[in-house]
Amino acid sequence: MDPRSSPVTIQISGTSALLLTRLAESLRSDDGGAVLMRALGLLDLALAAQRQGKRLAVYDPVQNAISEVAF
Repeated sequence: MDPRSSPVTIQISGTSALLLTRLAESLRSDDGGAVLMRALGLLDLALAAQRQGKRLAVYDPVQNAISEVAF
């Protein structure tokens, strides 16, 4: 069996569960795992950038502002 396709159970705090639910609703999804996958993908991208001496940032063209992703 491929471990990537096997479901796992994790414990999260009530606050994290509420945030996960809110984010899933914002994405019009009832799949908390999909929200976690997106969030973990973004964290992976930020860590890869950090290892390469780069920074991950969000650019707002309206205000011509850059906000670095901090973790």
